[in-house]
Amino acid sequence: MIIVDTLVAVLLIVGFLVGIRLMQSPRTALWGNRLGALCMLLAALYTMHRTDLILSPMPWVYIGLGGIMGLVLGQRIKMIQMPQMVALLNGLGGAASALVAGVAIMIYITEISLLFWFTAALALAIGALTFSGSIVAALKLQGWLVQQPLFFRAHQQLLRGLLLVGVVLILYSTFMPGLPLLFAGIVLIFAAYGVLMTLRVGGADMPIIIAVLNSFSGVAASVCGLAVNNGLLTGVGALVGVAGLVLTQLMCRAMNRNLAAVLGGFVRPVTAVKSEPTTEKEPAAPAGEGQIPALLEAAQKVIIVPGYGMAVAQAQQSVKELITALERNGKQVKIGVHPVAGRMPGHMHVLLAEVGIEYDMLFDMDMINPDFPHTDLVIVVGACDVINPQATTAADTPIYGMPILEAERAKNIIICNRDREPGYSGVENTLYDQAHVVALWGDAAETVPGLTTMLVKQHKAHGTEDKPAREKEPAAPAGEGQIPAILEAAQKVIVVPGYGMAVAQAQQAVKELVTALERKGKQVKIGVHPVAGRMPGHMHVLLAEVGIEYDMLF
Repeated sequence: MIIVDTLVAVLLIVGFLVGIRLMQSPRTALWGNRLGALCMLLAALYTMHRTDLILSPMPWVYIGLGGIMGLVLGQRIKMIQMPQMVALLNGLGGAASALVAGVAIMIYITEISLLFWFTAALALAIGALTFSGSIVAALKLQGWLVQQPLFFRAHQQLLRGLLLVGVVLILYSTFMPGLPLLFAGIVLIFAAYGVLMTLRVGGADMPIIIAVLNSFSGVAASVCGLAVNNGLLTGVGALVGVAGLVLTQLMCRAMNRNLAAVLGGFVRPVTAVKSEPTTEKEPAAPAGEGQIPALLEAAQKVIIVPGYGMAVAQAQQSVKELITALERNGKQVKIGVHPVAGRMPGHMHVLLAEVGIEYDMLFDMDMINPDFPHTDLVIVVGACDVINPQATTAADTPIYGMPILEAERAKNIIICNRDREPGYSGVENTLYDQAHVVALWGDAAETVPGLTTMLVKQHKAHGTEDKPAREKEPAAPAGEGQIPAILEAAQKVIVVPGYGMAVAQAQQAVKELVTALERKGKQVKIGVHPVAGRMPGHMHVLLAEVGIEYDMLF
């Protein structure tokens, strides 16, 4: 049976890996999620079979209750509430690992293996920390706890003390097992650590703490698997732990954060070196609300910066309608998305995709920042901390060192925020008072449609017809000498490969061209005819061989 157990564990883990791979693209994420859920169901059923519970009625009752709760929550939870839902699920995963470890301790009270006692105590500790920390994170995200960082007197020293005492108790329980109060103390200490650790994390750093707790839930499951000698649980838990750790590292790099400083009790936050300005914009005259129609009409390049306030106001559809109106007027529109814009990595992308905004219009911080100095108009919808210039100047503030969207470099800015109050960081936004900024305070669900109305009225006042969305003006015939200028001016590029590319073995050259175009901030797609490679799917394989992503092929 050991061979069968190992084979099943390997197959299911491979299934989870494939699911994670599919979830890297918006076009295949749904199937990746379904595959992951299927693998989890099969893992549960196989475990029940191996423990002779498959025919017992009570486990099915529990599965039914849990399944019903999951379906109800999945249907009722709005996309804006998804971060707190993820935090809650992380916490429940940690609690499940702690409960399994606790039951194992009670069942195997005569167990003499040091490895068992150590892993059981460690699973208790990590599970309790994950559960308490995740509950606090969910309450913060829901707004039931204050979302700014909460510090107590000697907060760092208390965290260090709890961690030290907790580690000592884990080691003591390894060599002196069988004391129920000892294990209860481990649970209480690490639960308190999780609460205090998460309370000190503000809204701006919440994506990092969610990623960390996601990783902890996997680590707790993996260690619990070692304690109960379940290779499948160990492997799947390790997979979740590593995936969460990778996500944590990505978020820390994106936000220029030190993980130890975010978690607390170890080091002070690392300050950032001020970035040198790139291209300076021309100073603009002070703008007032009366100038908004003219700004909208004159702008040719527009960047929209959505934030969590847009999600709170449920203004995604209004943003979509504004984009459509801008494109009908022949304007180039991009959307700049900060890593923490939606309180969870990828959250903002999903919110915008729900209303039909194309994924290729979304640009992350590194790609969009070079475009701001050359942009006529930035429209901010419900974003504050992620565009606050004080992140690069005010060293004593919570957001200092956090990379921001450099919206202030644009020629003009329209702010559609609820009010001028600071964001989750509590740091006043100095962008609001700059001369080239005009603010429309109020609910974005009302102010953004107002912009669309202004644009339409201004356009009709000039007596011009709307252009179809994303339609280009007819160009004059071009000669070879014009190619450099054409390449430089183009913002949207489609590459059409054919069989001649394959004969010439030019795939790598195409890949290099695509990379060069994207580095210039251009939007690139690849159009593939069914017979482009003489066989269905042939062209896709040729391009995939040189590392061209599948989601670029249309």
